[in-house]
Amino acid sequence: MATNTPNASSLAEVLDRILDKGMVIDVWARVSVVGIEILTVEARVVVASVDTFIHYAQQISMIEQASQSGELEDMQDLETGVGAIEPRAIEVEES
Repeated sequence: MATNTPNASSLAEVLDRILDKGMVIDVWARVSVVGIEILTVEARVVVASVDTFIHYAQQISMIEQASQSGELEDMQDLETGVGAIEPRAIEVEES
């Protein structure tokens, strides 16, 4: 009977890829009963090499600075629908 054991090199490759690319797990959960909030959990877990984490932190700070200076207003307009393309009916010709 053949058994399938995990290959150590494949595990090392997966670990290397996770450390190189990084992995972020962002959790937000709220428990409420009858409209009364009992528990709120917010967590962010980052698994990455130091280099990847520093790059990630720099990108996050750039986004925060842009949002505070108003450079992201265009994105907010898209979110609210200002300047968005209005949906229209498509006419279908019957043959």
